[in-house]
Amino acid sequence: MSMQESVLYIVLILLCVVIYLLLNQKKNKEDDKSNEELGRLKESLTNSINTMSTSFNSLSKDVTRDMTQALTKVDEKVGTFNQQVEAINKSQDSFSRILAGVKQYGGLAEFSLAALLKDLLPAAQYIANVKMKPDETRDVVEFAVKLEDVLCPIDSHWPIEKYKAIDEAYQAKDKDELARARNELASAFRAKAKKVAEKYIMPPKTTDFAIVYAPTEGLYAELSSYRDPKTKELLMEELRTKYKITVAGPNTLCAILQAFHMGFHTLKVQKHATQIHDDLRNITSRFGKHFSGIIILRKKLEEAMKVTDDFGRDARSITRTLENIKNSDSDSDDDDPDSPTSASAYGQVSEGKH
Repeated sequence: MSMQESVLYIVLILLCVVIYLLLNQKKNKEDDKSNEELGRLKESLTNSINTMSTSFNSLSKDVTRDMTQALTKVDEKVGTFNQQVEAINKSQDSFSRILAGVKQYGGLAEFSLAALLKDLLPAAQYIANVKMKPDETRDVVEFAVKLEDVLCPIDSHWPIEKYKAIDEAYQAKDKDELARARNELASAFRAKAKKVAEKYIMPPKTTDFAIVYAPTEGLYAELSSYRDPKTKELLMEELRTKYKITVAGPNTLCAILQAFHMGFHTLKVQKHATQIHDDLRNITSRFGKHFSGIIILRKKLEEAMKVTDDFGRDARSITRTLENIKNSDSDSDDDDPDSPTSASAYGQVSEGKH
C-alpha cells in the first residue's frame, strides 16, 4: 500500500467517525427533545386529571346538595300529604257520624228528594210537608205531587246503619252476617212501606199508590235485587202488591217525575184543546150570524140605492121641468106682445095647459 492510499484510508476512517459522532449527537438531541415533550405531555395530563378531579368534586358537592334539598322537599310534601290524608280521614269519620243520625242532622234524604223535585217539576206542581189527615193525625208526608185534583205522596227513607252493616259484612266476606244485614234492611223498608200506606194513601184525595225514595243508587240496587229467602219473591213486587208502594232510586224517580210532568202537560193541553174547540164552535156560530146580517144589510143597501136612484131620476126630471119653465119665461119677456108670433105661441102654451 502506498503512502497516499494510507492517508486516504485514514481520512475515510476519520470521516466515518465524524459522521458517526454527528449522527449520535443528533440522536441524543432528538431523545432529549422527545423527553422534554413527554414531560410536558405528562404535566398536561396531570393538570387535566387534577382539573377533572376538582370539577368532579365540585359537581359531587352540587349534586349532593341538590339531592339533599330535593329529598328535604319530598319529605315536606310527604308530611303535608300525610296531614291531608289524616284530615280526610277525620272528615270521613265526621261524615259517618253525621250519616249515623240522619234525622238529627237535617234529613239528607229529604234534601236530596227536594233537590230532584225542584229541578224536574215547576213549583206549582208539588207541595212540601202535606197533612193528609189533618183531623186525625199530625203526620205529614214530605212531598206530594199534584196530578190535577189528585196528590201523589212521596216520602224518603235512608236507614244508613243497616245499609252500612251490609257493606261491612261484604268487606269481611261473612256470608251469614251479610244475609242477616240484608234481611234487616228489607224489614226496615217493609215497615216504612206499611207506615206510608196507612198514613198517606187516601183515594180519591190521593193516588192509590205512593212512592218511597231511596236516595242512593247503591241502596236502590240492593233493594231491587233482594228476594225473600222463603218465598223467593222480590222485595219490590212484595211492596207494590201488599202496600201499593213503589220504591224509587234517584234515576228511577227522575223518570217517574218526568212522566208525571208530561202527563200534567197532556192534561192541560187536553183541557185547553176542549176549551179552544168550544170557543171555535162559538166563533163559527157567531160568524154565521154575522154573515147573515151582512146579507140583510146588503139587501137593504141595494133597496136604499134603488130608492136613491129613483130619487135622483125624479130630481133630474124636476130640474129639467124647472129649466123649461125658466126658459119659457125668458122667451116670453123677450118677445113683443103685439107680435102675432107671440100670441100664437101663448095660445099654444095655453092649449097645452088645457
